Amino acid sequence: MDGSTILYAFNNIYFAIFALFCFKLLIKISLALLTHFYIVKGNRKEAARIAEEIYGVAPGSWADRSPLHEAAFQGRLLSLKTLIAQGFSVNIVTIDRVSALHEACLGGHVACAKVLLEHGARVNAATVDGITPLFNACCSGSAACVNMLLEHGARPQIENYSASPIHEAVKRGHRECMEILLANGVDMDLEHPEHGTPLYVACTYQRKDCVKKLLELGASVDLGRRLDTPLHAAATKSSVEIINLLTDYGANLKRRNSDRKCALDLAAPNSSVERALLLQEGPPRLAQLCRLCIRKCLGRSCLYVIHQLHLPERLEDFLLFR
Repeated sequence: MDGSTILYAFNNIYFAIFALFCFKLLIKISLALLTHFYIVKGNRKEAARIAEEIYGVAPGSWADRSPLHEAAFQGRLLSLKTLIAQGFSVNIVTIDRVSALHEACLGGHVACAKVLLEHGARVNAATVDGITPLFNACCSGSAACVNMLLEHGARPQIENYSASPIHEAVKRGHRECMEILLANGVDMDLEHPEHGTPLYVACTYQRKDCVKKLLELGASVDLGRRLDTPLHAAATKSSVEIINLLTDYGANLKRRNSDRKCALDLAAPNSSVERALLLQEGPPRLAQLCRLCIRKCLGRSCLYVIHQLHLPERLEDFLLFR
């Protein structure tokens, strides 16, 4: 066999090895993309199975939900202690990095959360979406869980605004959880890029108790989401009680949002919200009477003209007794 034949054979072997390497790499990339697809679609179980094949880890390390997760979520304290004694890691996570502590706090199971923390569970562990156990505790409304997590070093205010505990507490109307977070140094005027300030969230979801408490504690009454104020949110949701609360604390009725609209522009025509805003607006009493009495006849377009007119005081009596 001459040298050229041998060289040709070696070249074929190297080419085959390289081709096999490229093929395996392509398979792994495809599986990784498929895993991501399943995560996005919510099929965590299938994603976990594929991840185990890709990374070659022991079954359970990437398990969708381990027995520890189930025990923590269902509040089965004895089962939880037994599993920990059998060697289950308290920091075992699912494919999207949900821990047993996340599950215990989401279920509001204080005793289970305490056992996990005492055995070294990471108190500030975050999922792929940035959700912490404290966020889940605020979601469930468990003030006891919130207090315990903070005692074990949970950060009350995190830089990842996508999952803010105080915004979640306010959104769901869990005032006690909100108060605990504020007492631990959370900025009550913290503006979330998507949801706005806690006060804005409270007005959006019509959480009157939270609105009242935030205002009592000194929250900025005109700070909302970008140019939208809490009053804009209250007007949109037709909440007269909240509008009265905001105006009592000095809300600016003339503030305009990015669409150049004030709260009155967002109120439904002839609604109780519109009447409340008109009464709170503060122009001369005659202009208020004119607005309330002839809106149905003349429409919104004439309000500016009415406001600018300097009519004799006797017209007030005329409007009152017509």
